[in-house]
Amino acid sequence: MKRLLMTLLLALGPLHAMAAPLGVAGIDIATRSRVHYTCDGGKTITARYLNARNGQGFALLRIGGKTMLFVDTLSASGARYVAGRYVWWTKGPSATLYDGMTGDNAPPMLANCQSRQALPGAAPMRNAR
Repeated sequence: MKRLLMTLLLALGPLHAMAAPLGVAGIDIATRSRVHYTCDGGKTITARYLNARNGQGFALLRIGGKTMLFVDTLSASGARYVAGRYVWWTKGPSATLYDGMTGDNAPPMLANCQSRQALPGAAPMRNAR
């Protein structure tokens, strides 16, 4: 798993531009979707979900002006994605973004995010702040 993740990260390089579709040798993406969320305080974020034929899942989110690649991990409930210090946790139409460096009792970066209808060719992802 570590080798596959390292290969994936090296192959992607910086994800500054999202114009081209994500393509990684060795990862056979079966489905792609874009989901727009509105969170507490009127903040918005868009997640791009990629599901591989081998069962692995990925999410792309813009945080602090950078596109981050999140990898799905074990979760007792919902879907949990991790990218470095950040955790994106979804369950049904709801999602929450955490910064693991702020401690277990810290409030989430984005809370009570509710998905909206994703439209084909919708606007690019916005930064989470």
